[in-house]
Amino acid sequence: MKLIRDTQLVFGRSLKVSLRNPVWLILGLFQPILYLLLFAPLLDGLAGAPGFTGDNALNIFTPGLLIMMALFGSSFVGFGLIEDLRSGVVERLRVTPVSRLSLLLGMVARDIVVLLVQSALLIAVATLMGLRADLVGIVLVFGLMGLIGLTLAPVSYAIALAVKDEGALAASLNTITMPLMLLSGIILPMALAPQIIRTLARFNPFAHAVDAARALVNGDLSSAVIVTGFGFVAALALLAVMWAVRAFRQATA
Repeated sequence: MKLIRDTQLVFGRSLKVSLRNPVWLILGLFQPILYLLLFAPLLDGLAGAPGFTGDNALNIFTPGLLIMMALFGSSFVGFGLIEDLRSGVVERLRVTPVSRLSLLLGMVARDIVVLLVQSALLIAVATLMGLRADLVGIVLVFGLMGLIGLTLAPVSYAIALAVKDEGALAASLNTITMPLMLLSGIILPMALAPQIIRTLARFNPFAHAVDAARALVNGDLSSAVIVTGFGFVAALALLAVMWAVRAFRQATA
């Protein structure tokens, strides 16, 4: 009960800070919306190409944009923690009885809520443009997005606590996220890539997450790629939380 109460307190404080400065929420949604408005119309002629099942390119492109938004939005939350380190917030937390796990879970819960709101807005815009998504699949996609947030936000916080510098954090995150994005088939399906790229993509958990999201949006709820995608991301989320909790305990010891 104490863990839940402490997590709620940290979540409430973190959410209030985000609501007072919603710039990150808007900026995090801007790039995917831009891709949706300017890039998606170029894909209409690819209907029937490998990886583009059906006649609606948005059903393939939008799930990839959701994963891209989760990948970059959740990865860069550590910048806020560096500001807290600089302003002494983390220092003051050392003398509080709040558990270190609650500190992490409260902030990550805020990040997941922001991500889900952004996802809902992106899906709404895509629907207005012609997306035809399975309703049950969309609900499950939100669960997948939450797991991705639970994976990447703790990693971002752990790296932020280690480097304590915005420049070093940006360089570290770009080094991690760019290969993950390029090898995940976010923009175009990996079926269009050369064999060597497809082979490398099999070792990328987020490539499986993209496949799972596309299957869910298209209503293919019995596809094996859904279980694979959820399994990879859930395993990574567990490892990420364990790493971040250890980093928080060391930083507030």
